[in-house]
Amino acid sequence: MIREDRLELNERFITVFKMLEDRGEIVKNDRNGKGMGDFAERILGNKSYGHIIRAFLNPSDKRVIDYRHARTLCEEYGVNETYMIDGIGEPFGLEAPKAVAPSSVKGAILSGNILFTTTEAFAGSAVDVGGFAREDYEYFSIPGLAGGGLVAFPIKGNSMEPIIVDGDMVVCREVSGMHELRDNKIYAIKNNGQLWVKYVQRITDSRGRTTHLKLISANHLEHDPFVEEVNEYTRLYQVIRRISDL
Repeated sequence: MIREDRLELNERFITVFKMLEDRGEIVKNDRNGKGMGDFAERILGNKSYGHIIRAFLNPSDKRVIDYRHARTLCEEYGVNETYMIDGIGEPFGLEAPKAVAPSSVKGAILSGNILFTTTEAFAGSAVDVGGFAREDYEYFSIPGLAGGGLVAFPIKGNSMEPIIVDGDMVVCREVSGMHELRDNKIYAIKNNGQLWVKYVQRITDSRGRTTHLKLISANHLEHDPFVEEVNEYTRLYQVIRRISDL
């Protein structure tokens, strides 16, 4: 009999697989490096093991992923290991480090659930908090904003005026997949080391897959809309709070 923890691990694997499909990092019938065989080679070490991946994805099949291959998945696709292995937190995005004494982390205050960092550090960071220099972040909390995966950073420039002005701080929560994206909402978009805060509209292909994002400024008289291609490095964070100086 399969242990309950392995069944739960496999359920998280199915969730992550579907999210990777939504992001365009897996395309089942693709022949250019993103197909099922390519995924099987990266996770199981053999391109011909696509049928085993399909077995993992079938809830009625008795075969389930093991912890070793689950950790490989985390390494290959940037999945948060605490989610995949322990079922804690979110599959992707900012993941709080394990609790340590404040005195052992120079310049960091580990209290609260919102990570505050500089715009530059957030734009250039890896997916998880390990990509930030220790002196570049601290944590705080705001009444009414609970849960994890929250990040805050200051706004520079006037492209979103009068909605968000230069010097404001925005609090964002990562979107787990393109299927959660809502047109004409404000998002922080991280892509290839760049960061924008814009209204977003999806551009899809003939199969309904999001391939590009149209980014629109509130200050449209000075800043024209532009289009960014969606790739495996694209991350979206919905802006859920604006904080201004009194």
